[in-house]
Amino acid sequence: MTISSSLNAGVAGLASNASRLATISDNIANSATYGYKRVETDFHSLVINSGTGSYSAGGVRITTSRLIDQSGALAATSNPTDIAVRGRGFVPVTTETALISQTSDWPMNLATTGSFRTDANGYLVNPGGLVLMGWEANSDGSIPTYPRDTADGLAPVQIQANQFAAEPTTAITLGVNLPATETEFGSTGDALSLSVEYFDNLGTSQSLDVTYTPILPGAAGASNEWVMEIRDSAQGGTLIGAYDIVFDDTTGSGGTISTVTLAELDASGDPILISGNAGTGTYVGGAYNTTTGEFAVTAARGDININIGAPGSGTVMTQLSDSFAPTSITKDGFPVGNMTSVEIDGNGFLSAVFDTGITRVLYQIPLVDVPNPNGLEALDNQTYALSNESGSFFLWDAGDGPTGDIIGFALEESATDVAGELTQLIQTQRAYSSNAKVIQTVDEMLQETTNIKR
Repeated sequence: MTISSSLNAGVAGLASNASRLATISDNIANSATYGYKRVETDFHSLVINSGTGSYSAGGVRITTSRLIDQSGALAATSNPTDIAVRGRGFVPVTTETALISQTSDWPMNLATTGSFRTDANGYLVNPGGLVLMGWEANSDGSIPTYPRDTADGLAPVQIQANQFAAEPTTAITLGVNLPATETEFGSTGDALSLSVEYFDNLGTSQSLDVTYTPILPGAAGASNEWVMEIRDSAQGGTLIGAYDIVFDDTTGSGGTISTVTLAELDASGDPILISGNAGTGTYVGGAYNTTTGEFAVTAARGDININIGAPGSGTVMTQLSDSFAPTSITKDGFPVGNMTSVEIDGNGFLSAVFDTGITRVLYQIPLVDVPNPNGLEALDNQTYALSNESGSFFLWDAGDGPTGDIIGFALEESATDVAGELTQLIQTQRAYSSNAKVIQTVDEMLQETTNIKR
């Protein structure tokens, strides 16, 4: 019994070390495979109690486990849709065959990295046939509210190459310097004009035509008062805002805005410029906010906020010296542009970049987290499937909760340490040879036992 148990233990040792050699071989073979997670072999002894005075070898058995929670180093690439998860979490992917079947029930697998590029239909696919999945954004770039404990809201990421996009203008900073000398007694009183471009809801270029008319005093001195008219070219030059602006001329605040009020219109619908004209009690334009220095006018595309500066600030509109000049005219909005590239940020927002400089969010890529990553079922192409051992999943925003973030222009290298694997390879070879020696010794002892009969 004791000799035969020794033989069985030696055989178990050979089988166990052969299995360990297989895991080492797999690890070394995938040392250059992006996203590969190394496999580890653990040995466990078996004990057989045979009573006092004798001992039977129980042998050894093994368990293998893939260390999915161990990450490899990140390698920089030149492709913006090469992505890697830095920290905890997985990006959701599905198979290319699921797209071919034209079903809306896409199976969700998990991956920590992938080199994704658009295929003929615009889907982001890696060389292994895995399709990136995410939540599709609304037309304005916002992400709808999706359930976080199910994959029902996820869809394959599809990017149309020939996309056009425009962004309407919603805010304009109207910084100009008005000549103080034009409000003095005896000046010409000529109006000063300025045209500011804006973009409507269809990306078409329109303009706000702004006129500054000085109010002349009836006697010597300066009024420091102007009437600003704003007309919209998209409405045939309709007056959409008229304001009476008075500037300060005191020490320390000279040239800054003192007051801004809506200018009353006369019977012709024009601002009153000469005292004595009968007012109609009609005004056009939004109220001036003394805190922000802004007011709203209603253009053809909708409301546009105009910023002329707060009273006393002197940072946007001023009245100094004798020159009329724009000083700080800025606006948001862009004309129609062509998509040039896509990029993904650390929070998982995949955006299209257009040649006009705007970006628009197309998808949000969540990160999937499970209680036991090492309990996931390993599949081909460095992907994983949920299992009973992994626990239930939850979809997090990248960079939020326990998950890490998503890195573009990067891939995760293999988690294999070749030097460590070669060291284990030497140990395994020695252990295998030793177990073979045990079998040889047992064979010789059994031969001696059969020779007793002679």
